[in-house]
This record gives sequence, C-alpha cells and structure tokens, in this order.
Amino acid sequence: MDYDALLDRILRNVDRDAYLPLADVVADDEQRAALAEIGQALQAPDVDADQLRARVRAMHQQGRLDAVHKYSALHVIAASPVVRDLEEAARMAAEQEMAAINLGGPRLQHNLASVERHRGVIAFLKGSYEVALDYFSRAFERQRSPGNLANVLACLLRLGDEADARDLLVQVRGAFPPSLTDALDDMIRRDPDLALLRPHLPS
Repeated sequence: MDYDALLDRILRNVDRDAYLPLADVVADDEQRAALAEIGQALQAPDVDADQLRARVRAMHQQGRLDAVHKYSALHVIAASPVVRDLEEAARMAAEQEMAAINLGGPRLQHNLASVERHRGVIAFLKGSYEVALDYFSRAFERQRSPGNLANVLACLLRLGDEADARDLLVQVRGAFPPSLTDALDDMIRRDPDLALLRPHLPS
C-alpha cells in the first residue's frame, strides 16, 4: 500500500470547518438514544444476543431506528466479543449499504461512512490491517469525525507505523477545533489500540 498517498488523501480532508460535531454523527436524538440503549445492553454480562437482535428489530418497527441504523446496530452485535460472527457482521454491512443508498438524502455520505467503518472493523478484527486502514480512510473522507481518524491511527499503529501515526496526529491537531481535539485525545487515553500515542498528548 502507498502510505504516502493514503496519508495525503487524509490530510487533504483536514479542514477546520469540515469537522462534524460529535452529536451530528447520528441523525437525531431518538436514534442516538436507541443506539445508546443497545450499546449499554451489549455490555451486560448476561446479554442474550438473540434477544438483543429482536430488540433492535422492534425499535425499527416502532420507528426508533431507520433501516440504516438498524443494520448498523445488528453489525455491532455480530462483531461484538459476545457473538464474534464476522460473516454475519459482513452481511449486515452489505444490508446497511443498500439501506443507505435506498434512503439517499442529505445524510447519504454519513451513512456510507458508517458502512465503510463497519467493514474496517471486520478487517481489523481479522488482522487485515492494510485493508482496515483503507476502509477507515474512506470513512474519514466521507465523515470527518474524530472517531474515524482514531481508527486510522489505530491501524497505523498495528502496522508498526508509529512515526506516521504520530506525524498525522501532529498535523491534524492544528486543524481540529478544540472540542474535537479534546474528543480525539479522550479516545487516545481510553483506547488500548491507541496507547502508543499517549506520550504525545498535551500534559
């Protein structure tokens, strides 16, 4: 993979006015609350994945989740450590892509970014870090959020490119509004996949 070209591609999308507020990643409050509910349930030690899938489908029937977010939630369940069915996760990403295209509208690029991110997760979990890096980079191009950039950094670190990850972090730090810099720094502090970047955080 041509890392220089990939990093150039990412940096072309770094713009102080281009970043999304974290709250804008999900379309509306109701869907954000529904996804948070599913995420919390997935953390329970006695979680029943089949019941949780049924809950996601019920939320869709009730209008709490659109089709795009329904398949996103089903992907998260399938890819979680509780289930770890990556073939199912891949099927859910494909269904999500079709739902995003069918829905269209002003959030199409955001919804497709979610598809790219989910495909990147599958590749990352399979240890195909170059493939994951490409997917996460595409997600970042479609949706310039700190979470998507954190995924790019995690891939670079897994590939042993700590210097590139550090340089990218330095270059984007000046372009991030402070609220998003704080969000990225918080991800680096919490995510073990980003631990090598912690010495480079502001004190």
